[in-house]
Amino acid sequence: MEEDLVERQRRHFDGIAAHYAKSRRDPNHLLLKDLIWSSFFAGKDFIPRECGRVLEPMCGLGEGHDILRRHLYRRDFSYLGFDYSLPMVEAARACRPELDFEHQDVSTFAAGGDPWDLVVLIGGLHHVYARCEAVIERLSAALRPGGYFLSFEPTHACWLTRKVWERIYARNALFDPATEQGFELDDLDGMFRRQGYRKVDQAYAGLAAYVLYYNPDAFPGLNLGGERAVRAAFWFDRLIWRRALGRKLAFATITLWQKG
Repeated sequence: MEEDLVERQRRHFDGIAAHYAKSRRDPNHLLLKDLIWSSFFAGKDFIPRECGRVLEPMCGLGEGHDILRRHLYRRDFSYLGFDYSLPMVEAARACRPELDFEHQDVSTFAAGGDPWDLVVLIGGLHHVYARCEAVIERLSAALRPGGYFLSFEPTHACWLTRKVWERIYARNALFDPATEQGFELDDLDGMFRRQGYRKVDQAYAGLAAYVLYYNPDAFPGLNLGGERAVRAAFWFDRLIWRRALGRKLAFATITLWQKG
């Protein structure tokens, strides 16, 4: 049954890969992503000094590489990305022939060779919801002690956001309700803590701007306005994205973990 779910998720994502790739080039999406990550990484200068080897599981088009390159790193770092969707891997290779991308399943990934300094996983764990803790354990085995795990996932921390996510997964064709699900934030945090991680930072980034502009492929009707609208929405988000109210209202959370 588990293998059937893995194959179902692969077929689903293969079917939406082209649409997904096109939506990631939307200018409002790109601007919001730039605002989110530049704000999150502000003051985290310790990471460039310590992380020279980066692994990006479920990499899609290599979004994690681009985020780190733009907002964090001031020198070269070695990088490997892998994804279970072959069309996505081929698209990533075509866009970035200078980078290493492999066709690989995160649920059977086995660490080998030198350990990695940083694992970056952007919106991937909810695609393997039923096997998430086992996936985190596998990836942790590839990470050196003291290394970092950067996670950005759909989450909920109150009944309202939980109900909204449940409705989205059930009714939006861009999601597969049989294999995908948002996380109760405490549950997701608990999976990392059980693997011996300590929380370095957490921001509840899935607020107004996220809802409107982060997923134009899934919610094109919300992608209204231009740069000024995106910046205004994000300004509001920043007021509460590390506060209790932000935690309650957020539909997604960024967390930086350090392995013990």
